[in-house]
Amino acid sequence: MSTFRTVASTHRYQGFSAVRVDVLEGPSGRFTREVVEHPDAIAIVALDDAGRVALVRQYRHPLGTELLELPAGTLDVAGESPEDAAHRELAEEVGLATDDLIALGGLWNSAGWSDERTELFLARRTRPAPAPEGFEAADEEAVMTVEWRPLDALVRAALDGELEDAKTVVGVLRARAVLDAGPGDATV
Repeated sequence: MSTFRTVASTHRYQGFSAVRVDVLEGPSGRFTREVVEHPDAIAIVALDDAGRVALVRQYRHPLGTELLELPAGTLDVAGESPEDAAHRELAEEVGLATDDLIALGGLWNSAGWSDERTELFLARRTRPAPAPEGFEAADEEAVMTVEWRPLDALVRAALDGELEDAKTVVGVLRARAVLDAGPGDATV
């Protein structure tokens, strides 16, 4: 049981994300915390038969620059499971499909200020696929590019600090660990 409890909560902003201010009570008294409420997300390590991973280079406004990242997206379709979202985003962002999707677990994106959680997946034996019917890339996605990199090179880049996107670093390292473990991993 936590020694902290929320005694008041006020929403200050509502958009794609929401910001609320909570008043908490703990061992040292009362204090406030701002929380960004954000839809949960998925990210996919999409691997081809040559051992390469599909990545996207996408502009990220809070940073004012582009990042090299795994294809990813929010759970923004009502009733959609993380697995279904992974299949959808794989087709939307990098034009791929798979029948071999393995759950790699989740991560809290930034637990100090946001409730967003990302579920990670490994997609093996990918193949070209059309974008879902009615999908049209917009905003940053309209100009993002797809790049392919060898998984082992990405593992080195993650360990050397060259990859800076958290979901990409964690996804790449978990994918390598699952592949090294061998058969017996369940497909979702």
